[in-house]
Amino acid sequence: MTDLVPALLGSPRFLIEPARTRTDYYRLRRRVFVDEQELFAASDLDDRDDDPRTIVLEARDPSGSLLGGVRLGPATDGPDIGWWQGGRLVVDPAVRGVQRIGPALVRAACAAAEQAGALRFDASVQARFRRMFERLGWDSVRPLTVAGQPHHLMRWPIGRIAALAAATKNPLGGLLDGLNPGGAGFVGDDGAPVPGTDLIAACDAILPSMVERDPDWAGWCAVLVNVNDLAAMGATPVGLLNAIGARDAAHATRIIGGLKRAAEAYGIPILGGHTQLGVPASLSATALGRTAGPASGSDGYHHERAHPTNGPMPGGGINHHERARPTTDSMPGGGVDPGDRIRLTGGPVPGGGGRPGDRVRLTADLGGGWRPGYHGRQWDSTSRRTSAELRQMQGYVAAAQPAAAKDVSMAGIVGTLGMLAEASGCGAVLDVAAVPRPAAATMGDWLTCFPGFAMLTTGPQAEAPAGPAETAVCGELVADAGVRLRWPDGEITTALTSGVTGMGTAT
Repeated sequence: MTDLVPALLGSPRFLIEPARTRTDYYRLRRRVFVDEQELFAASDLDDRDDDPRTIVLEARDPSGSLLGGVRLGPATDGPDIGWWQGGRLVVDPAVRGVQRIGPALVRAACAAAEQAGALRFDASVQARFRRMFERLGWDSVRPLTVAGQPHHLMRWPIGRIAALAAATKNPLGGLLDGLNPGGAGFVGDDGAPVPGTDLIAACDAILPSMVERDPDWAGWCAVLVNVNDLAAMGATPVGLLNAIGARDAAHATRIIGGLKRAAEAYGIPILGGHTQLGVPASLSATALGRTAGPASGSDGYHHERAHPTNGPMPGGGINHHERARPTTDSMPGGGVDPGDRIRLTGGPVPGGGGRPGDRVRLTADLGGGWRPGYHGRQWDSTSRRTSAELRQMQGYVAAAQPAAAKDVSMAGIVGTLGMLAEASGCGAVLDVAAVPRPAAATMGDWLTCFPGFAMLTTGPQAEAPAGPAETAVCGELVADAGVRLRWPDGEITTALTSGVTGMGTAT
């Protein structure tokens, strides 16, 4: 049957795959770049050829003869931060233009870079090839000079982050229109304050496919995502309800086993719920938590006069102090500095309490590894932590009392930052190289996965322990909507052009 494929479709004219040895590729590069084009005097080899992370893709005909090649790899020394460069695209002069080998190599390089977790992919191309790259979908950045010849910096638009936001969060504004979830001041938050009380309610559903194929892990995650939601609001968990659907009692037992282990680890009692057998797999849970006080206002702050103290911050915001200040009653002399935001500590921490100029912090547990079967999508550190470690991480936001906080969940780190910024009526810039990240995760995977435990906080906050989690300042809120990525060379690329949910600003 397989013999019919070449008969029906014809034999492939060439095949692109990683180079087994680079000898032929280096020889072709010398023929073209040194002998033919005279771009280099003796050799075009450089330090990127010596980098073990560099990938070479080659196009060979059915007989094995080299037709062309291209190289790609991380653009910087040290850890791979998701910035890759392509280069040394070369095609044998005897077959140029006939089989479109060059464009095929470019497309293959784009796919390889994205598969490697790149979020920025650049190439410096000879000016005469700029139009070809634009036809292939690349963006033109600016002209430059390489080896004394005119070139153009091109950038492949990687839409991974925007696609994730579109799939998970973009429809929410239209779907929830008129419901006013969370109430005033808590639009798009991880949990919802119960009016007139100090209670916070959170609710999450687990993907049915995950419940079906990994029921114990699904049970654990049903607790995990709910206690993370409560923690982002500064709440201590007090109880959990769940609804389980399973094909039979054995399957339900495995789901309940995961729920029980996680509930014991996090110290949250299972209060009750509902179980239905003989149905497709499903699982949802609702958690209740308690803060030290009820919601106090639209952003949990008492605002003094909004006059800058030390001049405007980048993005047109106010210069906010990075530590929580005491209330007016405890200030020496009973006064406050104009422009200070004084947190009324104890109430729920909103997701929309940030302001342009606020620094962005990520607190994340980098231990553990990818959950088997979910590589690049679900990072599991929590199932390996002790109960004491889990509870210390869960208490971080309540102790720090930041201006705004959000639990990183389905939208990933960048998408969740976009949600925080959107609810705060602004945008954000993320410093890619400053993001705490496990060595086993590519930047592309880490910024778009479910990271187990990770909290984004902004604005004034107190020093607070976070257990084994690591905290780093990795950006700031800005006036313009959306989220942009800032790279070590100063370049800024757009990850999200506007708000994530369409639910608007928390007011």
